[in-house]
Amino acid sequence: MNVFRQFHALTKPRVIQLIVFCALIGMVLAVPGLPTLADVRLAAIASLGIWLVAGAAAAFNCIVEQQIDSRMKRTAWRPTAKGELGNGRTLLFSAVLCCVGSWILYTQVNPLTMWLTFATFVGYAVVYTVILKPLTPQNIVIGGASGAMPPVLGWAAMTGEVGPEALILFLIIFLWTPPHFWALALYRVEDYRKSGLPMLPVTHGNEFTRLQILLYTLVLFAACLLPFIYGMSSWLYLVAAVALSIGFCIYGWRLWREYSDELARRTFRFSLIHLSLLFAALLVDHYIF
Repeated sequence: MNVFRQFHALTKPRVIQLIVFCALIGMVLAVPGLPTLADVRLAAIASLGIWLVAGAAAAFNCIVEQQIDSRMKRTAWRPTAKGELGNGRTLLFSAVLCCVGSWILYTQVNPLTMWLTFATFVGYAVVYTVILKPLTPQNIVIGGASGAMPPVLGWAAMTGEVGPEALILFLIIFLWTPPHFWALALYRVEDYRKSGLPMLPVTHGNEFTRLQILLYTLVLFAACLLPFIYGMSSWLYLVAAVALSIGFCIYGWRLWREYSDELARRTFRFSLIHLSLLFAALLVDHYIF
C-alpha cells in the first residue's frame, strides 16, 4: 500500500459508509417533506464532520488493537497490525481527524451534534475498545450503544435536539448489533480464541450464542415495528419491516436448530441486508407518504 491507502484503510471505510448512511437516515427523517437547498448543504457538512470523527475513532481503535489484529486473519492486513504505520503517526492522524471533524460540527452544524459525536468517539474508542471488549462477553451488547448513535447524530444535526423518533432508530440498531456480530463471531471463533478476546462463542460456547442470536432477532422484530406504531411511517414501511424481520428470525431459528459455518456467514450477510433495506424502506415511505 502507498501511504494514502494505508491511512485510508485505518478509517475502516466500509464501516464508515454504514455509519454515515445511518446518520443520513436520521437527517432525512428529521426534515418533513422535501429538503431545501439549505437542508442539503447542512446535511452534507454534518456528514463530513461525522465521517471525520468516526474515521478518527476507527484509527484509534487500530492502535489499541494492534496486537490483537495481528493474530486474527480478518484484521492481520491492517497497516498497524503489519507494522507499516507506527503508533505515533496513527495517533496524530486520529487526533487531526477528530479535531477537524469536531470543529466542523461545532461551527457549521451545532454544538449538540459535536458533543454527541465526540461522546460517541469516546464511547467506541475508549469505553468499548479499551475497557469493555477485553473485559466481558457482553462487550458487543453494551458497546452497541456507540454504534447505534448515527441516526441520533443526524437528527440532532438537522433539528438541534434529540427527538423520540431518533431514539427509536437508536433502539433498532442497538438490538440489531448483537445478532449481527455474534453471527460473525461464530464462524470466526478460532480467530477470537487466538486473540484472547472474551467473545460470547469463546466464553459460553456455540449453542448458547446461537440461542442469544435467535432471542435478539425476536426482540428486534418488535423494535422494527415501532416506527409504524409511533406514526413515523405508513403501511409501506410496515410491510418491508415485517418481511425483513421474519427473514432475520428464520435465519436465527435455522442457526439455532442446525449450525454450520456457511449458515453463520449467510446470517451475517443477511443482517447487513436487513438493516440497509429497513432504513431504505423508511426513506421511501417518508417521501411517498
